[in-house]
Amino acid sequence: MTYANIRHSLSEWSGASVKGTKEFLFGYVQMRIKLVPDDSAAVVTTYYISSPWESKENDWHDEIDFEFLGNVTGKPYTIHTNIFVNVIGNREEQFRPWFDPTSDYHNYTIFWSPYMVMWSIDGVVFRVFKNIEDQGVPFPKTRAITVYSSIWNADDWACQGGQVKTNWTHQPFIANYLNYEDSVCPWTGTNCIQDCHVWNIWN
Repeated sequence: MTYANIRHSLSEWSGASVKGTKEFLFGYVQMRIKLVPDDSAAVVTTYYISSPWESKENDWHDEIDFEFLGNVTGKPYTIHTNIFVNVIGNREEQFRPWFDPTSDYHNYTIFWSPYMVMWSIDGVVFRVFKNIEDQGVPFPKTRAITVYSSIWNADDWACQGGQVKTNWTHQPFIANYLNYEDSVCPWTGTNCIQDCHVWNIWN
C-alpha cells in the first residue's frame, strides 16, 4: 500500500479511515503526519496496525496504536499509545510532544519484532514495550496485521477526560498524511510465523 497524500476530514456527520491491503507479521511502518490545527478538542487522529476485528461477539484481535488526542487552541496534543493482545489492552501510555505537531509533518514509526515494540517520532524512540511473556504478559506475535489510519470524534473521553467537547463550529477538522513506508515480513499463513520470527526486517 502507498499513501501519496491523504487528507482525513471529520465533520459532525462523518469521519474518515483508510485500511491497507498488505498483511504482515513483524517489521516497521512509518508515516509523515500533520495533525489538525487550532481548536481540535476531542478530535482523535489515528495511525495504527491491527489484525482484523472478527465481530463484537467474537473479537480476539491484536493492535498497536498511535492515537493523537486533540485539544483546545494553545494546549498541547496528547500522544496516546497502546497494545492490545486478544482484544485486551490496558497498556496505555501517554506523552506530550516536544514540538508543534500541527505546524509541519513529522515521521511516526512503529517497530514491531518478536522481542519488542518501539514507537518513535523523527527517529527519536520514546516508548519501548518488551516481550516478557515469560513473566505472564501477553505479546502480539501470532496474527496477521494491517496498517490503518482514521479521524473521529471522541468527546466522551479524549479531551481533558471528556470535560471539553468538540466545537463543531470549526469543522471540518483535517489531518494530512504523507509518504507511508514499510519494511515487513509478508503474511503467508500460520506457517510463516517461524520464518518471520527470524526474518531480517531491515532487508
